[in-house]
Order: sequence, then structure tokens, then C-alpha cells
Amino acid sequence: MKMFYFFVFCCLCCCRLVGVFGDELKSVMEGESVTLQINVTELQRDDEILWTFGTKGPLIAKTNGVNNYFPDDLDGRFRDRLELDQKTGSLTITNTSTELSGVYEAEISRSNSSPKHRFNVTFYARLPIPVIISKFSNCSSSSSSSSCSLLCSVVNVSHVTLSWFKGNSLLSNFSMSDLSISLSLPLEIECLDDSYSCVVAYSFSNQTSHLNTELCQTCPDCAFCCHVSEAVIRLVVSALVGVAAACIVTYDITSRKVDQDRA
Repeated sequence: MKMFYFFVFCCLCCCRLVGVFGDELKSVMEGESVTLQINVTELQRDDEILWTFGTKGPLIAKTNGVNNYFPDDLDGRFRDRLELDQKTGSLTITNTSTELSGVYEAEISRSNSSPKHRFNVTFYARLPIPVIISKFSNCSSSSSSSSCSLLCSVVNVSHVTLSWFKGNSLLSNFSMSDLSISLSLPLEIECLDDSYSCVVAYSFSNQTSHLNTELCQTCPDCAFCCHVSEAVIRLVVSALVGVAAACIVTYDITSRKVDQDRA
């Protein structure tokens, strides 16, 4: 048992000295800058920070707290896009694009340890505004209602969710993780109003398109059919309130008459 505890103690010491920290996940919209911070308040005299792209990948930046060094970028993807903070060693990536997605690793070179920090960074393409089209409207001479079939679409998207909403209520949605695809989501409605919307979203950003009611033509004989149910409800509620008020007045009059008879 003592040997077991000794083994655990040694492992903890090794982790403290070598110190490869778990990946920190970051999601960023392309074009936006992102700073990868390694939780160093100030570099010491003998410290050196080495930044690589990918696990054991090529060196992309280096600083010793005095001088910054950016090696030649063979494929040009990082050219004029990297900035180093000489005080903390943090790396800032500017003018970003989806091709810069990947694992960034920072190694702090010291005399007694070489802790590493890893960042799994994903740069997402900007979301397009969803397009809503009307497939067809259906009017029936034997029915007092009409229906409208809608289709919401987005193109060249990945890792998104496409959803239909009525106000703040979710009606339907569909998620897809494939790369560079077209995504569509149908919806059939009967009552046309401007509360419907289609939303395409990442976990951290979204784009919304609101339904233009002119896309669907209501049947001539049922121009007000979508408001019938609302009118009926209001009429019923008003009737119930009136009945309740009449009951209260009748009860009050009856109670007073009984009190007067008793007196």
C-alpha cells in the first residue's frame, strides 16, 4: 500500500513538472480576433514561450519576454495574423478564417519544468440569412380555411441548427454537422401572421429571417378565418364574465331581501 501511495505521489509530481494541461475549447466567428491566454502574469527572466500549430506541429511564434520571433510560414496562412504579448506570452490571432481551425499548443520553457497549454480553436464561417419561400397555398371550396406550405433554406453551412419559431415558441428544428451542405426545413401553417420566423444558429451565434405574410395568399372567402378562433374565445370570455357579474348581482339582491325579511 505504501508503494501505491508513493507511485501516486510521483505521478502528481511529474504532472506538476511536465504539466500538459487539458485542451481549452474556443469557438470564434471568422474575421474576429481571438487571444489564447496561458495564465502567466509576467514572464520570468529565463522563460521562453514556444507556440506551435497542431500537436508537435510547426513553430509559429516564440518570445522570451524581450524579443518576438515569427518563423517563415510555408503555406502563408499565418502571415501578418499573429501577435505576441511580451509580458504574458499570450498569442492573438487576427483576420481569422476557417483554415486556421485546429490545435494551438504553448510550451513554457523553464529551467525546472516545461508546462504546456493546448487550445482547440474552431473558426466558423459567418452564418447566411435564411431564405423563406412559399411552396404552394391550398384553398378548398368545401373548407373555410387555407393552408400555406413554407420552406426555409440555408446553403454552405455546417454544424448548425435550423429552426422554425412562432413568437418565442419552437415549432420544429433540424441539426446537421456535415460540411458545406444545403439545409431546408418545411412548415405548413393555416393562420398567417408575422410572428413566424426561421433561425439558423451555431451554439454561440444565429441569424433570423421573419415570415413575410405576402408569400402566402389567403383564400378570398376566408380572409378573416385565422381570426375566427380568437374572436370566438373573446366572445366566450365576455359572456362568462357577464354571466358571473349577473350571478353576483342576483345573489347580492337576494341576500339583502332575506336580511330585510328577517329583520
